Amino acid sequence: MSHRPIILGIVGDSAAGKTTLTKGIAQILGEENVTVIGTDDYHRYDRQQRAEIGITALHPDCNYLDIMQQHLALLRSGQPILKPIYSHKTGTFDPPQYIKPNQFVVVEGLLGYSTPALRDCYDIKVYLAPPESLRHAWKIKRDTLKRGYTEAQVLAELEKREPDSDKFIRPQRQWADLVVSFYPPSGELDESLLNVRLVLRPTISHPDLIQVVDKDNSDPQPTIRLNLDRDMGKPVDVLEVDSHATSDRIQVLERMICADMPDLHHVCDRDINPNLGNITGTTGEILTSYPLALTQLLITYYMLKATQSH
Repeated sequence: MSHRPIILGIVGDSAAGKTTLTKGIAQILGEENVTVIGTDDYHRYDRQQRAEIGITALHPDCNYLDIMQQHLALLRSGQPILKPIYSHKTGTFDPPQYIKPNQFVVVEGLLGYSTPALRDCYDIKVYLAPPESLRHAWKIKRDTLKRGYTEAQVLAELEKREPDSDKFIRPQRQWADLVVSFYPPSGELDESLLNVRLVLRPTISHPDLIQVVDKDNSDPQPTIRLNLDRDMGKPVDVLEVDSHATSDRIQVLERMICADMPDLHHVCDRDINPNLGNITGTTGEILTSYPLALTQLLITYYMLKATQSH
């Protein structure tokens, strides 16, 4: 490998949308070019042991952070790892898997930024921060449909996990280069109607987005907004995109991002990449979310930019 892999971190609480975002980015970059690592595989205890001990999967002591750190450092240098495998379906561990890093490595999970050494392994760090009401709805839906829980069990688990979420998960937001918050515009939970709020920290270089904001001051509710704000006490730029922004407005933003990164031309061509921003609706239909598409595109932009700087 002539260049070391580019490593993207996607951290957030359980059911914050990490896997959905990871899959979309892998599709854009080409799944053959992306190695995906889920840090839940580094749990120290299986589901039954956690229940017996009285510890949650969100607690650092419930995870082999040292081995995770060692493996990320190896992947960053282009070396293979023998990765543990945790099965969410059974709550137990499967045999380990031999993993060789591709050009891009996406590391998604709960505690990826919890130590300085872990944070040093990433080129780009993303934190997902949906409103808690939305995250709870996503967790209930996922865990009842895919992991065999009842709704009552999920609600009880959320309550049990809350202290660890507050102590160990949410503070990691401060280390992210990009904070992504999908949220419903009017209290609805329809996934096809979510707006997005992107906190752009000055820790990485961002595309020049000032020209894409709505310039018609007569519009009291512009659909694309770029403002200065503060996040966790520090100055940031904030880009907001509404779900009902027109395709013309969105295409202006997409073209601007792509013009700053020629390698993205294949991404911006929807004929070549028809999956950009696609999600599955509640009845199984395929829908396109412009806020999701722009988030995927922006993160891909950062990853390709990183290939030029190392």
